Amino acid sequence: MKLEFAPLNIPLARRLQTAAVLQWVLTFLLLAQVCVGIMAMLIIYNYWFLYIPYLIWLYFDWQTPEKGGRRSDWVKSWTVWRYFKDYFPIHLIKTQELDPGHNYIFGFHPHGILVPGAFGNFCTNYSDFKKLFPGFTAYLHVTSCWFRCPFFREYLMSLGPVSVSKKSISHVLSEARGGNISVIVVGGAKESLEAHPGKYNLFISQRKGFVKIALTHGASLVPVISFGENDLFKQINNPEGSWLRTVQYRVKKLTGLALPLLYARGLFQYSFGLMPYRKPIHAIVGRPIPVQRTLHPTPEQTEQLHQTYMEELRKLFDEHKGKYGIPEHQTLVFK
Repeated sequence: MKLEFAPLNIPLARRLQTAAVLQWVLTFLLLAQVCVGIMAMLIIYNYWFLYIPYLIWLYFDWQTPEKGGRRSDWVKSWTVWRYFKDYFPIHLIKTQELDPGHNYIFGFHPHGILVPGAFGNFCTNYSDFKKLFPGFTAYLHVTSCWFRCPFFREYLMSLGPVSVSKKSISHVLSEARGGNISVIVVGGAKESLEAHPGKYNLFISQRKGFVKIALTHGASLVPVISFGENDLFKQINNPEGSWLRTVQYRVKKLTGLALPLLYARGLFQYSFGLMPYRKPIHAIVGRPIPVQRTLHPTPEQTEQLHQTYMEELRKLFDEHKGKYGIPEHQTLVFK
Protein backbone atom coordinates (compact mmCIF):
# COMPACT_ATOMS: atom_id res chain seq x y z
CA MET A 1 0.00 0.00 0.00
CA LYS A 2 1.42 3.36 -1.07
CA LEU A 3 1.30 6.01 1.64
CA GLU A 4 -0.12 9.42 0.77
CA PHE A 5 1.50 11.89 3.15
CA ALA A 6 -0.12 15.14 4.27
CA PRO A 7 1.52 18.32 2.91
CA LEU A 8 3.76 20.32 5.24
CA ASN A 9 2.07 23.67 4.59
CA ILE A 10 -1.26 22.86 6.24
CA PRO A 11 -2.88 25.92 7.87
CA LEU A 12 -2.73 26.08 11.67
CA ALA A 13 -6.54 25.95 11.97
CA ARG A 14 -6.63 22.57 10.22
CA ARG A 15 -3.86 21.23 12.44
CA LEU A 16 -5.82 22.31 15.50
CA GLN A 17 -8.93 20.62 14.10
CA THR A 18 -6.98 17.40 13.68
CA ALA A 19 -5.63 17.64 17.23
CA ALA A 20 -9.15 18.23 18.58
CA VAL A 21 -10.51 15.13 16.86
CA LEU A 22 -7.48 13.07 17.92
CA GLN A 23 -8.13 13.81 21.59
CA TRP A 24 -11.81 12.93 21.08
CA VAL A 25 -10.99 9.59 19.44
CA LEU A 26 -8.47 8.72 22.16
CA THR A 27 -10.96 9.77 24.85
CA PHE A 28 -13.60 7.31 23.71
CA LEU A 29 -11.19 4.52 22.83
CA LEU A 30 -8.82 4.68 25.80
CA LEU A 31 -9.77 7.13 28.57
CA ALA A 32 -12.28 4.84 30.31
CA GLN A 33 -9.69 2.05 30.53
CA VAL A 34 -7.05 4.51 31.78
CA CYS A 35 -9.42 5.74 34.49
CA VAL A 36 -10.16 2.18 35.61
CA GLY A 37 -6.41 1.55 35.70
CA ILE A 38 -5.82 4.65 37.82
CA MET A 39 -8.45 3.51 40.32
CA ALA A 40 -6.87 0.04 40.43
CA MET A 41 -3.44 1.55 41.11
CA LEU A 42 -4.81 3.74 43.90
CA ILE A 43 -6.26 0.66 45.56
CA ILE A 44 -3.20 -1.55 44.98
CA TYR A 45 -0.83 1.04 46.46
CA ASN A 46 -3.33 1.84 49.21
CA TYR A 47 -3.83 5.55 48.58
CA TRP A 48 -6.91 5.24 50.76
CA PHE A 49 -7.13 8.99 51.36
CA LEU A 50 -7.86 9.36 47.62
CA TYR A 51 -9.97 6.36 46.69
CA ILE A 52 -12.06 6.04 49.87
CA PRO A 53 -13.55 9.57 49.59
CA TYR A 54 -14.15 9.00 45.88
CA LEU A 55 -15.89 5.65 46.45
CA ILE A 56 -18.11 7.28 49.08
CA TRP A 57 -18.89 10.04 46.60
CA LEU A 58 -19.59 7.42 43.92
CA TYR A 59 -22.02 5.60 46.20
CA PHE A 60 -24.15 8.69 46.74
CA ASP A 61 -23.77 9.91 43.15
CA TRP A 62 -24.45 6.59 41.40
CA GLN A 63 -27.95 7.55 40.23
CA THR A 64 -27.01 10.96 38.80
CA PRO A 65 -26.76 9.68 35.18
CA GLU A 66 -30.36 8.49 35.60
CA LYS A 67 -31.51 11.87 36.89
CA GLY A 68 -30.47 14.35 34.23
CA GLY A 69 -26.72 14.11 34.71
CA ARG A 70 -24.44 16.98 35.69
CA ARG A 71 -23.48 19.09 32.70
CA SER A 72 -20.95 21.90 32.76
CA ASP A 73 -21.33 24.88 30.42
CA TRP A 74 -17.64 25.56 30.96
CA VAL A 75 -16.60 22.14 29.62
CA LYS A 76 -19.14 22.27 26.79
CA SER A 77 -17.67 25.64 25.77
CA TRP A 78 -14.03 24.53 25.56
CA THR A 79 -12.49 25.87 22.35
CA VAL A 80 -11.44 22.35 21.42
CA TRP A 81 -15.06 21.58 20.56
CA ARG A 82 -15.18 24.38 18.00
CA TYR A 83 -12.20 22.85 16.22
CA PHE A 84 -13.80 19.41 16.59
CA LYS A 85 -16.99 20.61 14.86
CA ASP A 86 -15.07 22.32 12.05
CA TYR A 87 -12.92 19.26 11.27
CA PHE A 88 -15.69 17.40 9.45
CA PRO A 89 -17.59 19.87 9.57
CA ILE A 90 -20.79 19.08 11.50
CA HIS A 91 -24.11 20.74 10.59
CA LEU A 92 -27.61 20.71 12.12
CA ILE A 93 -30.59 21.45 9.86
CA LYS A 94 -34.10 22.16 11.11
CA THR A 95 -37.14 21.44 8.92
CA GLN A 96 -39.97 22.25 11.36
CA GLU A 97 -40.57 24.51 14.34
CA LEU A 98 -40.95 22.83 17.73
CA ASP A 99 -43.02 24.03 20.68
CA PRO A 100 -40.78 24.59 23.75
CA GLY A 101 -43.84 23.90 25.91
CA HIS A 102 -43.59 20.22 24.99
CA ASN A 103 -41.00 17.47 25.41
CA TYR A 104 -39.63 15.50 22.47
CA ILE A 105 -37.72 12.36 21.59
CA PHE A 106 -35.23 12.78 18.76
CA GLY A 107 -34.53 9.40 17.17
CA PHE A 108 -31.00 9.72 15.76
CA HIS A 109 -29.97 7.56 12.77
CA PRO A 110 -27.60 5.98 11.89
CA HIS A 111 -25.27 5.20 14.80
CA GLY A 112 -22.14 5.15 12.68
CA ILE A 113 -18.82 4.84 14.54
CA LEU A 114 -18.67 6.88 17.79
CA VAL A 115 -21.64 9.06 16.64
CA PRO A 116 -19.71 12.35 16.23
CA GLY A 117 -22.76 13.94 14.61
CA ALA A 118 -24.88 13.45 17.72
CA PHE A 119 -22.03 14.44 20.03
CA GLY A 120 -21.07 17.57 18.09
CA ASN A 121 -24.63 18.80 17.71
CA PHE A 122 -26.06 18.01 21.15
CA CYS A 123 -23.09 17.93 23.57
CA THR A 124 -21.12 21.06 22.71
CA ASN A 125 -21.94 24.76 22.70
CA TYR A 126 -20.56 25.29 19.19
CA SER A 127 -23.39 23.70 17.24
CA ASP A 128 -26.44 25.59 15.97
CA PHE A 129 -28.73 23.77 18.39
CA LYS A 130 -29.44 26.74 20.70
CA LYS A 131 -30.02 29.04 17.73
CA LEU A 132 -32.34 26.63 15.92
CA PHE A 133 -34.18 25.37 19.02
CA PRO A 134 -34.25 28.20 21.58
CA GLY A 135 -35.76 27.25 24.92
CA PHE A 136 -34.77 23.59 24.63
CA THR A 137 -32.26 21.44 26.49
CA ALA A 138 -30.95 18.33 24.71
CA TYR A 139 -29.93 15.16 26.56
CA LEU A 140 -27.92 12.65 24.55
CA HIS A 141 -28.58 9.18 25.97
CA VAL A 142 -25.62 6.79 25.80
CA THR A 143 -25.01 3.25 26.99
CA SER A 144 -25.08 2.96 30.77
CA CYS A 145 -21.77 1.08 30.99
CA TRP A 146 -19.83 4.34 30.43
CA PHE A 147 -21.14 5.64 33.75
CA ARG A 148 -19.70 2.69 35.64
CA CYS A 149 -16.14 3.81 34.90
CA PRO A 150 -14.68 5.82 37.79
CA PHE A 151 -13.52 9.35 36.96
CA PHE A 152 -14.47 8.94 33.29
CA ARG A 153 -18.15 9.19 34.20
CA GLU A 154 -17.58 12.65 35.70
CA TYR A 155 -15.96 13.93 32.50
CA LEU A 156 -18.64 12.37 30.31
CA MET A 157 -21.50 13.84 32.34
CA SER A 158 -19.91 17.29 32.22
CA LEU A 159 -20.53 17.27 28.46
CA GLY A 160 -24.23 16.48 28.88
CA PRO A 161 -24.74 12.77 28.09
CA VAL A 162 -26.95 10.72 30.39
CA SER A 163 -27.87 7.05 30.62
CA VAL A 164 -30.06 5.47 27.96
CA SER A 165 -32.04 3.51 30.57
CA LYS A 166 -35.82 3.73 30.75
CA LYS A 167 -35.57 5.52 34.11
CA SER A 168 -33.24 8.14 32.66
CA ILE A 169 -35.38 8.84 29.59
CA SER A 170 -38.50 9.05 31.75
CA HIS A 171 -36.78 11.57 34.02
CA VAL A 172 -35.97 13.84 31.06
CA LEU A 173 -39.47 13.57 29.60
CA SER A 174 -41.18 14.21 32.96
CA GLU A 175 -40.38 17.94 32.85
CA ALA A 176 -43.84 19.50 33.28
CA ARG A 177 -42.83 22.80 31.67
CA GLY A 178 -41.58 21.07 28.54
CA GLY A 179 -38.46 22.13 26.70
CA ASN A 180 -36.56 18.83 27.12
CA ILE A 181 -35.33 16.69 24.23
CA SER A 182 -34.20 13.11 24.68
CA VAL A 183 -31.77 12.27 21.87
CA ILE A 184 -31.71 8.50 21.43
CA VAL A 185 -29.45 6.75 18.94
CA VAL A 186 -32.08 4.10 18.28
CA GLY A 187 -29.87 1.51 16.58
CA GLY A 188 -27.52 1.39 19.55
CA ALA A 189 -23.98 0.08 19.56
CA LYS A 190 -25.06 -2.97 17.57
CA GLU A 191 -25.80 -0.73 14.59
CA SER A 192 -22.18 0.47 14.51
CA LEU A 193 -21.30 -2.96 13.10
CA GLU A 194 -23.37 -1.99 10.03
CA ALA A 195 -21.58 1.36 9.61
CA HIS A 196 -20.01 0.97 6.19
CA PRO A 197 -19.60 3.94 3.82
CA GLY A 198 -22.55 4.40 1.49
CA LYS A 199 -24.83 2.08 3.46
CA TYR A 200 -27.86 2.98 5.56
CA ASN A 201 -28.76 -0.22 7.41
CA LEU A 202 -30.72 0.60 10.56
CA PHE A 203 -31.54 -1.68 13.49
CA ILE A 204 -35.00 -0.35 14.19
CA SER A 205 -37.60 -2.99 13.31
CA GLN A 206 -37.48 -4.50 16.82
CA ARG A 207 -36.53 -1.30 18.68
CA LYS A 208 -39.88 -0.22 20.12
CA GLY A 209 -38.97 0.78 23.66
CA PHE A 210 -38.50 4.45 22.72
CA VAL A 211 -41.95 4.45 21.11
CA LYS A 212 -43.58 3.03 24.25
CA ILE A 213 -41.85 5.66 26.42
CA ALA A 214 -43.05 8.37 24.03
CA LEU A 215 -46.61 7.12 24.48
CA THR A 216 -46.46 6.94 28.28
CA HIS A 217 -45.17 10.54 28.46
CA GLY A 218 -47.00 12.03 25.49
CA ALA A 219 -43.66 13.12 24.01
CA SER A 220 -43.65 13.83 20.28
CA LEU A 221 -41.32 11.70 18.18
CA VAL A 222 -38.93 13.42 15.79
CA PRO A 223 -36.81 11.42 13.31
CA VAL A 224 -33.26 12.69 12.69
CA ILE A 225 -31.20 11.39 9.79
CA SER A 226 -27.47 12.12 9.80
CA PHE A 227 -25.97 12.09 6.31
CA GLY A 228 -22.25 11.35 6.35
CA GLU A 229 -22.25 9.55 9.70
CA ASN A 230 -21.34 6.21 8.10
CA ASP A 231 -18.68 7.69 5.81
CA LEU A 232 -16.13 8.69 8.46
CA PHE A 233 -14.53 5.26 8.91
CA LYS A 234 -14.17 2.02 7.06
CA GLN A 235 -14.27 -1.32 8.83
CA ILE A 236 -13.25 -4.86 8.08
CA ASN A 237 -15.98 -6.64 6.14
CA ASN A 238 -18.25 -8.38 8.66
CA PRO A 239 -21.46 -9.63 7.00
CA GLU A 240 -24.20 -11.25 9.04
CA GLY A 241 -23.30 -14.85 9.77
CA SER A 242 -19.56 -14.35 9.43
CA TRP A 243 -17.22 -15.48 12.22
CA LEU A 244 -16.20 -11.87 12.83
CA ARG A 245 -19.77 -10.66 13.28
CA THR A 246 -20.47 -13.61 15.61
CA VAL A 247 -17.49 -12.66 17.80
CA GLN A 248 -18.55 -8.99 17.76
CA TYR A 249 -22.06 -9.91 18.89
CA ARG A 250 -20.67 -11.98 21.75
CA VAL A 251 -18.44 -9.11 22.89
CA LYS A 252 -21.42 -6.77 22.66
CA LYS A 253 -23.49 -9.14 24.81
CA LEU A 254 -20.76 -9.41 27.46
CA THR A 255 -19.68 -5.76 27.67
CA GLY A 256 -22.51 -3.71 26.19
CA LEU A 257 -20.02 -2.25 23.69
CA ALA A 258 -19.58 -3.12 20.03
CA LEU A 259 -16.04 -3.43 18.68
CA PRO A 260 -15.97 -2.68 14.95
CA LEU A 261 -12.53 -3.28 13.40
CA LEU A 262 -12.24 0.20 11.96
CA TYR A 263 -9.69 2.21 10.04
CA ALA A 264 -9.56 5.52 8.20
CA ARG A 265 -6.68 8.02 7.85
CA GLY A 266 -3.65 8.79 9.96
CA LEU A 267 -2.27 11.94 11.58
CA PHE A 268 0.43 12.70 9.00
CA GLN A 269 -0.74 10.56 6.09
CA TYR A 270 -4.09 9.86 4.47
CA SER A 271 -3.74 6.15 3.74
CA PHE A 272 -4.30 4.35 7.05
CA GLY A 273 -5.04 5.14 10.70
CA LEU A 274 -7.75 5.70 13.29
CA MET A 275 -8.51 9.33 12.49
CA PRO A 276 -11.93 9.78 10.82
CA TYR A 277 -12.02 11.10 7.28
CA ARG A 278 -12.89 14.76 6.77
CA LYS A 279 -16.42 14.14 5.54
CA PRO A 280 -19.23 16.64 6.19
CA ILE A 281 -22.01 15.53 8.53
CA HIS A 282 -25.52 16.95 8.00
CA ALA A 283 -28.06 15.99 10.69
CA ILE A 284 -31.58 16.70 9.40
CA VAL A 285 -34.23 17.13 12.10
CA GLY A 286 -37.59 16.04 10.68
CA ARG A 287 -41.13 17.01 11.51
CA PRO A 288 -42.57 15.96 14.88
CA ILE A 289 -45.07 13.14 15.12
CA PRO A 290 -47.75 14.14 17.67
CA VAL A 291 -48.22 11.54 20.40
CA GLN A 292 -51.26 11.29 22.65
CA ARG A 293 -50.26 10.44 26.21
CA THR A 294 -51.25 6.86 27.02
CA LEU A 295 -50.17 5.63 30.43
CA HIS A 296 -50.63 1.97 29.55
CA PRO A 297 -50.19 1.62 25.77
CA THR A 298 -51.28 -1.63 24.18
CA PRO A 299 -48.96 -3.57 21.86
CA GLU A 300 -51.21 -2.51 18.98
CA GLN A 301 -50.84 1.21 19.83
CA THR A 302 -47.08 0.83 20.15
CA GLU A 303 -46.85 -1.02 16.85
CA GLN A 304 -48.97 1.56 15.03
CA LEU A 305 -46.83 4.48 16.25
CA HIS A 306 -43.67 2.54 15.47
CA GLN A 307 -44.82 2.02 11.89
CA THR A 308 -45.70 5.71 11.57
CA TYR A 309 -42.24 6.65 12.85
CA MET A 310 -40.48 4.39 10.35
CA GLU A 311 -42.58 5.83 7.51
CA GLU A 312 -41.65 9.39 8.54
CA LEU A 313 -37.99 8.42 8.82
CA ARG A 314 -38.02 6.94 5.33
CA LYS A 315 -39.74 10.04 3.94
CA LEU A 316 -37.16 12.29 5.60
CA PHE A 317 -34.31 10.27 4.08
CA ASP A 318 -35.84 10.23 0.60
CA GLU A 319 -36.69 13.93 0.69
CA HIS A 320 -33.16 15.07 1.53
CA LYS A 321 -30.79 12.39 0.22
CA GLY A 322 -30.26 14.07 -3.15
CA LYS A 323 -28.89 17.23 -1.48
CA TYR A 324 -26.06 15.29 0.15
CA GLY A 325 -24.85 13.12 -2.71
CA ILE A 326 -26.89 10.01 -1.95
CA PRO A 327 -27.95 8.23 -5.17
CA GLU A 328 -31.66 8.19 -5.96
CA HIS A 329 -31.76 4.40 -5.86
CA GLN A 330 -30.32 4.34 -2.31
CA THR A 331 -32.92 3.45 0.34
CA LEU A 332 -33.00 2.87 4.07
CA VAL A 333 -32.77 -0.78 5.07
CA PHE A 334 -34.67 -1.56 8.27
CA LYS A 335 -33.43 -4.62 10.18
